[in-house]
Amino acid sequence: MAEPPQETFGSDASSPQGDEQMGQLIQKLRRKEGTWVEWGQACQILQKAGYSPQTIFEDTGFEPIQQNQVIVGAQVYQSIVAAGADAATLAHFERKGSDVLYELRILTHAERAAVAELAVQKGLDMDEAREVAKAVKELSRLSQPPVGFTTHPGDAIAYQMWKLAQQKSDLQERSRLIAKGLRFAHSGTARNQIEQLLTDFSVTPTKPAPRLPVYRLDAEEQLPRVIPVVGQFPLTLEDLQAVPLIEPTEPFGLVQFAGACAWVAVPGWQVVRLAEDPIALLSTSNGLPTSLPGPPEPVLVIIDRAARTWDEHSYFLTAHDGQLQLQWFADTPETSLLGRLILVMKPKKVLDEDYTKDPWQMDE
Repeated sequence: MAEPPQETFGSDASSPQGDEQMGQLIQKLRRKEGTWVEWGQACQILQKAGYSPQTIFEDTGFEPIQQNQVIVGAQVYQSIVAAGADAATLAHFERKGSDVLYELRILTHAERAAVAELAVQKGLDMDEAREVAKAVKELSRLSQPPVGFTTHPGDAIAYQMWKLAQQKSDLQERSRLIAKGLRFAHSGTARNQIEQLLTDFSVTPTKPAPRLPVYRLDAEEQLPRVIPVVGQFPLTLEDLQAVPLIEPTEPFGLVQFAGACAWVAVPGWQVVRLAEDPIALLSTSNGLPTSLPGPPEPVLVIIDRAARTWDEHSYFLTAHDGQLQLQWFADTPETSLLGRLILVMKPKKVLDEDYTKDPWQMDE
């Protein structure tokens, strides 16, 4: 998950001086002046000043997805500066690599600095950086490093390759994983562990991860509308005026008001009805523990907070360093479980939303 935005730099955007600053930032982005880190900071300031990502795109040419990448990447860059990353790493990422740093957002500041240095040393691309970050995160969840491996990010990815290689009976695939593990192994003991697989061809069976409980909305009646309740008569005008204005946010009809609460309408399927304490989280199809096929799209993740007993056929909500995560555990976990995943809901596919708004079209 991306870090929360930092404090806004510069003047109040509502003042003439603030308006001038916003204009300068837009001009800077339009001309692509400065470093990408400065672009990320500029996009963040504009968004905090009330500019929508779409407005920034129209004014500067930076697409919303690019804005998110450079904003988060810039935050990660500042964190590796604070964590003491070496000068060569900082110089490299000041020039390029926002996509690589974006993938390190799930790590602590110290872990980010270590992985960033490894990324420069090994010339990692975005996909490889994501793989290393995931390996470091998974290793950090263990009470202590596995025998022969250290907490260095190189050993973290080497451990993953060592573990995967033991599960492969195909010699070509096994050899590929061993070679990759040796490429990243940082400590001599980690290298020794992996080299032993060159003469030990035994296969360690593994439990397959369960399939995600996915359902896509299809019928119109499965899309309930959330309506605020004023109360029970007799009611006053003040009661009516106290009801907040609800503006649903697509694709799931999420509604919220000025307070800290929000609601979302979920069809009353049996799995939802049987949940004792259900809560909803917003995610994307490629941000789940197991990525779903097809292009990325928003999904709604339903968790039953009352279901905290581990079983190997379910995913669970956990917390690491204060950050919520969805995980599957092949064996009884050492960490506390915060709830069981009971449903991943995809939005309804609408080819032409305006088509369904015309009554005469529906009559046909």
